[in-house]
This record gives sequence, structure tokens and C-alpha cells, in this order.
Amino acid sequence: MNDSHSHSPTHDTDTATYTCPMHPEVISDKPGSCPKCGMALEKVVQSTSIAATKYTCPMHPEVISDKPGSCPKCGMALEAMQVQEDEENEELHYMSKRFWISTFLSIPIFLIAMINDLAPQYLPDTLTTQSIQWFEFIFATPVVLWGGAAFFVRGYESIKTWNLNMFTLIAIGVGTAYIYSMVALVFPEIFPPLMQTEDGSVHVYFEAAAVITTLVLLGQVLELNARSKTNTAIKTLMNLAPKEAHLIKKDGTEEDIPLEHVQVGDYLRIKPGEKIPVDGVVTDGQSNLDESMITGEPVVVPKKVGDKLIGATLNKNSTLVMQAQRVGSETMLSQIVDMVSQAQRSRAPIQKLADTVSSYFVPAVVISAVLAFIAWWSFGPEPRLAYAIVAAVAVLIIACPCALGLATPISIMVGTGRAALMGILIKDAQTLETMEKVTTLVVDKTGTLTEGKPKVTLLEYDEDVNQHKVLQYAASLESVSEHPLAEAVLSYAKDANIELLRVENFNSVTGKGIVGDVEGKKVVIGSEDFLHDLSINTQNISAKADTLRGEGKGIIFVAVDLHFAALIAIEDPIKESSLEAVKLLKEEGVHVVMLSGDNEITANHIAKKLAIDEVYANVMPDGKIKVIKNLQNKGAIVAMAGDGINDAPALAQADVGIAMGTGTDVAIESAGVTLIKGDLLGILKVIKLSRATMKNIKQNLFFAFVYNSAGVPVAAGVLYPFFGILLSPVIAAAAMSFSSVSVIVNALRLKNTKI
Repeated sequence: MNDSHSHSPTHDTDTATYTCPMHPEVISDKPGSCPKCGMALEKVVQSTSIAATKYTCPMHPEVISDKPGSCPKCGMALEAMQVQEDEENEELHYMSKRFWISTFLSIPIFLIAMINDLAPQYLPDTLTTQSIQWFEFIFATPVVLWGGAAFFVRGYESIKTWNLNMFTLIAIGVGTAYIYSMVALVFPEIFPPLMQTEDGSVHVYFEAAAVITTLVLLGQVLELNARSKTNTAIKTLMNLAPKEAHLIKKDGTEEDIPLEHVQVGDYLRIKPGEKIPVDGVVTDGQSNLDESMITGEPVVVPKKVGDKLIGATLNKNSTLVMQAQRVGSETMLSQIVDMVSQAQRSRAPIQKLADTVSSYFVPAVVISAVLAFIAWWSFGPEPRLAYAIVAAVAVLIIACPCALGLATPISIMVGTGRAALMGILIKDAQTLETMEKVTTLVVDKTGTLTEGKPKVTLLEYDEDVNQHKVLQYAASLESVSEHPLAEAVLSYAKDANIELLRVENFNSVTGKGIVGDVEGKKVVIGSEDFLHDLSINTQNISAKADTLRGEGKGIIFVAVDLHFAALIAIEDPIKESSLEAVKLLKEEGVHVVMLSGDNEITANHIAKKLAIDEVYANVMPDGKIKVIKNLQNKGAIVAMAGDGINDAPALAQADVGIAMGTGTDVAIESAGVTLIKGDLLGILKVIKLSRATMKNIKQNLFFAFVYNSAGVPVAAGVLYPFFGILLSPVIAAAAMSFSSVSVIVNALRLKNTKI
């Protein structure tokens, strides 16, 4: 291998600016003093190699911030848009710390309150009701005001911006219970005598406020922990890439460099058992590669000089030298990670239903809590005010719509992540939802149903010729031709270890064939009509040629010194997976339609082999759009699968465009789904995954709707007149927290669903 120009990477990753610590609005590109206060400016280092991290809400991806915080619409913690391999979840750490400290403080409050209410005889005689209440106040205050501080901030923001959400209800509920209890503790005399006990105290709910806060914190911790698991797919993909590469320097020596220092044009050595560092091309050596981490298929792929390499795939058995072509964010792995991240943050149309319900639900809950308060205060048993507060707080807490909000995005995140690990890239949530409804799949023939690479499938020689020489002459002549089928003949000759000869007096006759001299012999390759024009007799082989044409094969004739020498049959082989895929798609109720720019004979032959009933041949790019529009006008939900530039308009017109990862970048950009491996079985997986994901979302929405609908009246006390049941705010808080967790656990089942 001729080691080409390569250079040690030098990256100027830092640029400096200077600012005043007291007046940060003062910024300079050089050291000096602040013009406002005279203090020395301090250096601020900013990396130019990494884009600033943006943060977004998993439920409202349109909300984007430059710094961590809470979503102004739903109050949930914003998450980094760029997932890091070893990223620490700051929000999870924050909530976990508050949960454990709050738990430590809440347990003694809860125990002493329960003993005081249910078995006061077990408490020391010296312990008065008032002293117990002060004990509860001291322990509950840090739980509510510190442990639950984030809930009050988010609740206040929701009211200020009028984006009412779960934290609106939590803040009002917990705040009401705590403030009421504090007033009852400090000023018991202002309450009616019926609400006072024998020693003049009034019942307080510090234990409820503290335990509710702790349970909500537990729900947040479980939710954040489960949500972080939805990024497993992205982190798994990111961890596929090696950390270093073996750089071959200009002098032939090698140096191990960090992956991020590899530049386009660098030559890299990959040893057996190592991963390919970046995308590129083999320049020396041959080996077998395991590309399953990218394609989802475990079959090893042979690679030789000139073949493309995909970063993160595994070199199995021999040393290779490659030239880097795409590095950093340009590699296929980086683009996959980016596509998966964007898809996980996108919104499915069904999410609008949950959003609409939530926008009406929260105000309705607040009204329900007010009505419950009024009803208990007006008609309830004594102490009415206490019962009224308990019922109102229980309604506010149990009705928190967090499960409703999580129902859709959590399933989308798991579903798209699962697809990525199977070698399927889904552009957005709407695509995933639409795939469930697809009734018709329109498939391009070349490169989708077939390999897209014509191959010689039959070589019929005249009985009086030297077969080796005829093939050598034909391959040599085709080596200087630009005809699309020339590559098939050359590839066939290469596999037969045929050595190419020098060609002289080469001439190409457009639309007919080529002529040239090889070893003093006049060699002609072309159509049967071309040979007839040169008075070459093909009568003995004409019937065979007609039969092969009827089978959809392309036929070229070879003549040497104006005598027929060979017939070459060329066809684009059907992919091994196509027959099985078409059969299984039909079983799933999907009607398969084939489009082709090829002639009717070839198109119908392929369609017959694959049992495809509806075929359109000789179709140009604009014709493909018309076919799809006609199908859509008949009520079909159409998915279109293609791989070429000519397929891009049709992919965009279809309800869902599906690009083969082996195809062109234009086709991939126009599509909602990209199959990295490039076979139709991937479409079957997408449809099954889409159906499983949408079923999962509907289950989540059902659980959330039913839970909230049933929970509010129970919390309001409708069962009290009949069964004497009044839901405690503590029980309501536990139910609310675990309803969210149940939705997340249900969504995570998608990871193990059989596809």
C-alpha cells in the first residue's frame, strides 16, 4: 500500500474571551480592565469543537433551552438533546437526594401521627397533642419547603404562564395542607369549638403534607430513572465506536490517536478483532466484517480493496488499511444517533389528544376540588373544615395528569430506540404512528426487490470456440466500454480469474454495441440486430435468446472475426429476502404493488416470481408519483420503498417513505424510515413495531384516562355516604405516583416485544 499524505492532528479547540466577574455583560477579546468598575477582566474559555448543549422537554419537544431547568408547559425537567455516553442525570441525582432525606424525616412523623390517631395509649403521658404537633411541624417543614421546593416553583410558574399541569395540583394540594396545619398549630383559637379537642388543639396534617411530598419525590425518582432507560438505545449505539485509531503517518510509522482526532484522508490500520473507527474505504488487505451492530444482521460481510467500511463495525480475521472518508458527526453511526435522538423527541399526532385532555383536565380538577371543599364544608360531618380540606387535597393530588402526559412520549422513545438497534431508523413519531395504518406498500424494483447490480447468470458458447479466449476477449472489450452491463461482464471475468488484454480500434455504436481488436481478432459485442447488421449469423441461438428474454433477462451477443461466439444472459438478481418479505407482508394484510422503469417483460417476470399481482412498468419518476396519488385517492394509506434519486419524489408523496440504507442520500433524506440493511424484511419489522408501539400508547392512555376519571370522584368522597370511605391524601399521593410508574413500566415492555 502506498501510504498517502497524512498528518498528525492539530486542533485549536479553544478560543478565549474576557469578561468582568461583576459585570458579565462586559466582554472583550483581550485582557484588560472593566470600564465600569476597573476590575481585571477574567478569561473565559469556550470550546469550539463541541456545540453548546441544548435542553428540551420529553413531552413538549418544541420547548428548547440553552440551560437545564423545567418545562414552562408541563413542569417536567428538561433533558439534554445531545445524549452523552457517560452522562450523569443531574435531575435524577437532585430528586434522589431530596427523596432520601425527606423519607428519613417523614417516617418518624408518619409513625407518631398514626400512633397518636390509632393507639395513643402507647405514647408517653408527658407527650401532649401540642408537643406532638410541634414535633411534626419541625420535621415536616424541611420536607415540604426544601424537599418539595421544586414542585412549588413549577406550580407557581404554571399559574404565572397559565400552563396548568400536574405541579399546579401538587403545589396547591401540599401547600394547602401545610398552611392549614401551620395556622391550626399557631392559632388554634381562631377555629370553631367543634374543631378543637379537649386540650384546645386542632387536628393538623403535617404528616400528610410531608408524606405526599415524599411520595411525589419517589414518583419523580422512579420516573426519571425509567426515562433515562429509554436512552439506552442511543448510549448503546454511541458506545459501539472505538475510543482510539491506529494512524499511519507519512513516514510509515504508526501512532494511536483519539478517535476525535481522525481527519478525512488519514490512513488507519485495523487489526483483527478491532472495530472500524470511522467510515471509509479499504486501501489494503481483505477481511470479513461483522456489521450486525449497524445492520441488525449477523451475517459476516467480506471486504476487499475499494470496498466501503462503516465505522463501529467489527473486523473479524485479517488486518486492513483504510482511508478515512467521513469522520466525527459525518459518520453513519453519528447520523444514526442523531436521527434516533430527533425521532425520540418528536410528537405523534395521538399526543395531541392527551395534550387537549390535559389542558381541560387540570382546570376541571381545580374546580372539582373547590366543589368538594364546599360540599364537605356545607353538608359534611364535624369537623367540616377538616373534612373539606382532606377531600380537596386528595382530589388535587390523585388527579395529577402526569401519567396522561407520559403515555405517548415514553412509548415513542422506547419504540424508536428499539428500531435503531434492529438497523431501522425512524425519522419521527408521526411516521411510527402512520406505519400502523399502512394498507399498501409500493415497491421500486431495482435495488429494492432486486440487488440493483446486474450479474451474468448464463454464458452460452458456440460449440467450436475456445471458451476461455472468448470470455477473455469479451471482458477486455467491455473494460473500455461505458455501457451499464459492462460491469457485470467484467465482474464475471474477474471471478473466473481472467486476465484482461489490450484493446485497439475501439468503437461504440450508440444503442447497438461495441467493436474492437483484441490480439488481432475483431470482437463484436451487442444486440442481435447489431450482429445482423454486420452479417453475423445468430440463427442457431435465436430461440434460446427469445426464451431468456421471456424470463426477463438482458441478452448480449459476442462475435469473434464476424462469427457468433457466445450469448451472455444478464439479470438483476432478486434479493434472497424479497420473496419471504412479500409473502409475510401479504399475511399482515398489506397489498404490495411493484413499480419499475424497466420493460414490461422483465417487470412482469420479477413480479410473477414474487407473487406480486399489481405491476407498473416503464414508469418514469413523475409517473411513480401519479401511481401513488391514484392509490391514495382510492383510500389507501401508502408506504413507498425505494433507493434511488428517481425515487425521492415518490418517497416524499407517499404517506410513509421507506429508503434502503444501501441507496442514495437523496432517497434517505426524502424518507421517514431508513432500512440500513436494505431489505424488505425490515419493512415488516417496522409495521410490527409500529403496531406494538401504538397498542402500547393506547394502553397507556386508557390506564391514565380511567385512573384519573375514577380517582377524582373517589377522592372527592362520593363513597363516604354509602360505605364511610374517604380517601386519605397520603393514599392519593401514593396512587398518583405509581400510576405514572405503571405507564412507564408498560412502555418499557416494548423492549422485549417479539418483532
